[in-house]
Amino acid sequence: TLFRIQARRNKLLGHWAAQRMGLDAAETEAYARAVVQAEFEEAGDEDVVRKLLGDLTMAKVEVDEAEIRAALAEQARDAGADDVTVYAYARVGYHRSLDMLRRNGWKGHGPVPWEHEPNRGFLRALAVLALAAKAIGEDEEWERCATFLRDSSPAAADALL
Repeated sequence: TLFRIQARRNKLLGHWAAQRMGLDAAETEAYARAVVQAEFEEAGDEDVVRKLLGDLTMAKVEVDEAEIRAALAEQARDAGADDVTVYAYARVGYHRSLDMLRRNGWKGHGPVPWEHEPNRGFLRALAVLALAAKAIGEDEEWERCATFLRDSSPAAADALL
């Protein structure tokens, strides 16, 4: 069911964040449960994104919303969400991170180096979007996203596609 997939996704997100924060095994399990519980604060995923962003920032982990949204799409895929759901999560992550890139001065073309850590959320969201598009038979979208990724960062395309 969707509920079980979301709970599994949130548990995986909790493990992802706990690893980034350097938590031990017991702390990781407790933290993953807290992320699962965060889902019940309001409808949608904003409560989970806010929790992760706040907790990671408080733990002095360099992270932004783009990276969290990319992880959300990746963990939804790994939790067994259907391809259309993964595509939807990746699309939101891609658009939110694209907006962040533009606010930071990117003009909509040119390199977005994988080697520059703050770019990785955008690049990961773009890669998950490309792969999800391919999985649902959106061949033109797959080609467009894969080409955009390769043009933005060949290293990211090599690592993620």
